[in-house]
Amino acid sequence: MSEAVRDVVHEVITEILPTVPADRISGRQHLRDLGADSVDRVEIILGVRERLGLAEPLASFSDLRDIDHLVAFLTELGAR
Repeated sequence: MSEAVRDVVHEVITEILPTVPADRISGRQHLRDLGADSVDRVEIILGVRERLGLAEPLASFSDLRDIDHLVAFLTELGAR
């Protein structure tokens, strides 16, 4: 499941941040490291939530340190 979630996260990031090469997106980076401003970050979270069919409040995503933690959190939500 986490690989599928990771794929969705990467797809959404590359759609919202089209100037970021896909090979530059790694798990230990925060979305800010990729040049995402606050609006971009919200759009990424909303896009991922929509594609995964999740209704988790945006506030739940505020403390995630990097993309790996985002994927782990989303995977856990999907398993509920």
